[in-house]
Amino acid sequence: MADLPPPKADPTAEQATAPGATLVPEETAKVTTEATQEEPTEKAATTASSVTETASNAASAVKDNVFSMFGGGPKKEKKEEVDDVDEPSGGSKGKPAADEEDPENQEPDVDFAPVVHLTEKVETKTNEELEEQTFKMRAKLFKFDRESREWKERGTGDVRLLKHKENGKTRLVMRRDKTLKVCANHYVVPDMKLSPNVGSDRSWVWNAAADVSEGEPEAQTLAIRFANSENANGFKEAFIKAQQENEALFKSTE
Repeated sequence: MADLPPPKADPTAEQATAPGATLVPEETAKVTTEATQEEPTEKAATTASSVTETASNAASAVKDNVFSMFGGGPKKEKKEEVDDVDEPSGGSKGKPAADEEDPENQEPDVDFAPVVHLTEKVETKTNEELEEQTFKMRAKLFKFDRESREWKERGTGDVRLLKHKENGKTRLVMRRDKTLKVCANHYVVPDMKLSPNVGSDRSWVWNAAADVSEGEPEAQTLAIRFANSENANGFKEAFIKAQQENEALFKSTE
């Protein structure tokens, strides 16, 4: 009988008995497929985690911005300011030293001595020192201009009746506001007559034979206007009373 070839060994049995046996082709393909599937899964998980963290940071920033609009937000830490010991205090702090040393920016200290020394007070006399005031009211005075045949304003101020303390005679004096310039100055004599101005119950017209407001005695036709009829009537009463008192004084001196 012819010799038969030796039987082929079973690959499964050899793999089980051999210590360094390799995987079967089917198992090798299975492991390779699982590894390939796990890689995209890990990448997807990493990507999802990054997106979640970015969204969380964006939401936190929006929250801080919203709170900061209404005075909220995270508490800000104060930075401790360290004062420089060598730095000057007050308004000179932070100014460069070059400005202090620059002679162009410095003002010269100049002392001007007075040329004339006033040792005595100058007293201004108004010729009213020996008179007492019996009436005072604010009004506006007019003068009739004979050349232009129209009324011209003399000024606005206080019209006063001043009675002399020694001779008892009363005069009418009126000064302009601010400048105190005299615009009427004459005695209240008996022949003067107050006449109501046409169409007005708060103004009077009279003739003064010797008004000295301009320096020299001069005949003037004057008109005075008050704020209301009550003030105008009060002036008339005081004017007539002064006329009566002066009438007796003028007769005694004749």
